[in-house]
Formats: sequence, structure tokens, C-alpha cells
Amino acid sequence: MKNKNIVAIGGGGFGRSLGELKIEKYITSIVDNNRPKICFIPTASGDNDLYKLNFYRAFSKLNCITTHIDFFSRTENLEQKVLSQDIIYVGGGNTKSMLAVWKEWNLNNILKIAYQKGIVMSGVSAGAICWFDKGITDSFSDRLEIIDCLGIVKGIACPHFDEEEEREPFVNEIIKSNKINSCICIEDNCALHITDDFKYESINFGKNKKCLKIFKEQNKLIREYF
Repeated sequence: MKNKNIVAIGGGGFGRSLGELKIEKYITSIVDNNRPKICFIPTASGDNDLYKLNFYRAFSKLNCITTHIDFFSRTENLEQKVLSQDIIYVGGGNTKSMLAVWKEWNLNNILKIAYQKGIVMSGVSAGAICWFDKGITDSFSDRLEIIDCLGIVKGIACPHFDEEEEREPFVNEIIKSNKINSCICIEDNCALHITDDFKYESINFGKNKKCLKIFKEQNKLIREYF
């Protein structure tokens, strides 16, 4: 039976710069296939064409068989497409809108099946938090919010933790006020690799970037690094 894998990227990667493709190489290394099949899902960006182009540029350099899924033009058979892949990569953008579209097309349930089959789930920002029970999103123009996500793995996740200044105070406040018990925080140029639902590893592809869990103990905020 294949291991189950999620690689949740806080920010960075091919969407910003092709560069050395460190995290992309890491994702493809998980798969026992010299030419892995990878599918890009750019729903959160409204199927942005430049984003798709950068995906193809990045992963074609890594000897992958590349494809993508569109929702804002004619949409193909999703179950057939998703379940034939080795890796799924979800792009960043508006998490709330992305999840609403997925639900309408039943992609939320198809992705859960894919995860159980051992297809690697990965993504950045919206594509990082979507796998968790809940995520902290800037989908709303004037505020951060906690939204329900796919619930494939337990917990609440926050991307861009070190590079968007409003993130840390928001997380600290919602834990102090007992709105949530804890939060998994992923810095930009870092990813959290979750294996089989219980093994957590921080993958730094920047300059000393980290993933951490913040929780409250005896009225003090505790930071626990992965």
C-alpha cells in the first residue's frame, strides 16, 4: 500500500520564480516514478494562463508528464483525470472561491479518494491550507477569516506566516481568545510534509524558513517547531 503524502507550501515556488525549483524537485522525489504524472489545479487564480504556463515550464524541466484542470472553460471528466495522476498540485489565490467551485463539481470528494489511493497532494497558499480541517484565508478583501476546508488532515493551517504582517497577530489573537485551540503556521519558502496523517516534517527551500504549531498552555502561547 502506498504512503499518503501532503506537501503544503506556505508561499513561493514556481508561481513567483522558476529559480532552482527546490520544492518542485522535492515533491517529484516522493513518487517512485522516473517520469511522474502531475496535474495542476489553478482554480483559486481563476485558471490564470500565466500561472499555468509557469507550471508547465517548471515541471517539464523535471521530466514530468504535465497536465492541468480548467473550470472556467469546458471541464473534462474529473475523476478519470485526477485518479490517473501521481501528483496533484493546487495553486494559490482565493481559497473560498476555489472550494465553492470544487464542491459544485464534486472535486472535493474526488481529491479525498485520490489521497487515500496514495496520489501525492501538494500546493501553495490556498493549495496548502485546503487539505486541512480549516484554514486562515485572505479571500476577503478587508480581513482574514477562518474557513472550512477539505478535512483530509486534521488541524487549522495558516500560510505566508512570516511575510504577511497581519498573519501572526491574527493567529495569536484567535488562540488567546479560544476561537481555536492551535494553528499550524507555514512560512514562505517552506513546506510542511505530512506522511500518513501523523508524520510531520518541515521542508526549508529558502533561508532558514520554518513550520511551527502555535497553541496555548497555562495562558501562554507556545511555539512548537516541526
